[in-house]
Amino acid sequence: MGLPIFALMFALIFHTVITTYNTLSSVFYFESVIVLTFGIYFILYLIYSGFDSKITDDVSKVFTRTYLYKYLKKELARNKDYTLILISVDNLNDINNRYGIKSGDRVLYEVGLWISNYLNKNNISNFPIGHVKGGDFILGLKGKSSDYETLFDLMHLKTSEFKIDEIEVNILGAINDTSFSNDLDYLIENLFEIKEFNKHKQEEIKYFKENIEPNELERYVINAIKSQSFIIMKQNVYNKKSGVAIQECSTKLKGSDGKYIHQKSYIKALNKLRLMDDFDYMVLKKITDFCTDECETIFALNISPTSIRNYNFLSKVKNLLENNSHIKDKIMFILSEKEYYSYTQKYADTIKNIRNIGIKICIDKFGSYNSSFLYFRDFKVDAIRIDSIYTKEIFNENYLKILNGFCTMANQSDTKIWMKMIENKDMLEKIEKLEVDYIQGKYLSDLELIYEN
Repeated sequence: MGLPIFALMFALIFHTVITTYNTLSSVFYFESVIVLTFGIYFILYLIYSGFDSKITDDVSKVFTRTYLYKYLKKELARNKDYTLILISVDNLNDINNRYGIKSGDRVLYEVGLWISNYLNKNNISNFPIGHVKGGDFILGLKGKSSDYETLFDLMHLKTSEFKIDEIEVNILGAINDTSFSNDLDYLIENLFEIKEFNKHKQEEIKYFKENIEPNELERYVINAIKSQSFIIMKQNVYNKKSGVAIQECSTKLKGSDGKYIHQKSYIKALNKLRLMDDFDYMVLKKITDFCTDECETIFALNISPTSIRNYNFLSKVKNLLENNSHIKDKIMFILSEKEYYSYTQKYADTIKNIRNIGIKICIDKFGSYNSSFLYFRDFKVDAIRIDSIYTKEIFNENYLKILNGFCTMANQSDTKIWMKMIENKDMLEKIEKLEVDYIQGKYLSDLELIYEN
C-alpha cells in the first residue's frame, strides 16, 4: 500500500516540476522535500509494522500466539457460545532430543496440518488455529463444547497411534467453552489444567469446571487473605508404637459469602496473585498458637517450596521461632513440587537452615513425583510421605516390593516413613507388616475442626 502512494506522490511532484518549471517558487522545492521525506518514513514504518505484527508461525504455519489471542478475544466478544480445544504434542521434548530439532519442527507442522485436514473432512472450516507454545495448539470453534464432544472423542482415538515417519507422537487434548468463563486467559489456563489432569488420571475427563468464576475466585482469595478468613482442620497421624505423633493440618479459605474455598481451587489463584508467601505465613502463625508447652505432638502443614526459597518468608519464620522458643521441634513442613529445582546446593542449604532453627521437613508424593526422589537423594530430611497410590495398591505385589525398597532406603538414611489414606482394616493390617513409622487415614482418625475465623 505504501509504495503506490509514494509512487503517485513522486510522479505528481515530477510532473509539476517538468510542466511548470519556470514559474515554481523555492517554497515548492522545500515542501516537496518534506513530503518525500515523510513518504519514505511512512513506507519504512509500514515495513517495520509488518515485521512486528507477524501472523503465521514460521515452523507450524498456523497463527502465532499473539495473533491468535487477538483473534479469539474478538470471537469471544461476538459469540455468546464459543469453544476452545487444546491439542498438545506431549512428547515434543523427547522428539527434539532423540531425533533432532528439525524433526520436532516437522512434527509440529504435520500435526497442525493434520488438525486442519481432520476438521475440514468433518465439514468444519474457517476456524482459527494457533501454535501457543512448545507442542501446544489451540483452535476456536463457534458453539458449545457439547456440540463438539463426539468429534473431540473421535479425534482423540485417531491420535492413539499417531506416527510421522516412524516417530511416535503422543497427543493429549482438552476442551472447554464460555460456560466456564468469557475471559480468554482463564479459558486457556483451564485447558492446560484439564490436560494435566487427564495425563495423570486413568479415567479421562473432557471438561472441568470450577464452582466459582475464576475472576470471582481471585477476589474471594484476596479478601480472605486480607481479613484472614479461613478454617484449619487436623487429622491425627499415628506412630505404631507411641500413638498420636503428628497432627496434619489442612486449610480452607472462607469467602465473603460464608462459603469455603477448597485448597484445589485456591492454590492456583494464590500463585497467580503472588500471595502464596502471605498465605503460608498466615496459616503457620495461627498453627503455632496450638504449640503449647504441654503439647507433645508435631503439627504438620503443607508449605509451598517457593515460600521457603523466599528470603522474606524465611526471615519471618525465623523471627517467629526466636520469639516463641516452645515452638521448636513441634512444626513440620510438608513439601512437594513436580519440577526439580535446579539450584540444588542453594536449596539444600535452605533446608538445612530450616531444620537448624527447629522445623522438621517431610517430602511428600514420594514414589510419584520424580523430584521427591531426587530431593531425598540430595537433602537430609526428617520424613518422606509415600504417595497415596501405594496405599490404594497395597495388595498389588509389584507395589508392595517397591514399598519394601522405600522402607529400606529410608531406614538406612535414618528417615521416617509415612503412609496415608488408610481406609479399612485390611489396609492397616497389610501396612503394619511393613517398616513404616507413621500411619494416617479415615479408618484411624476423622478430620477435626480446630480453628475458624
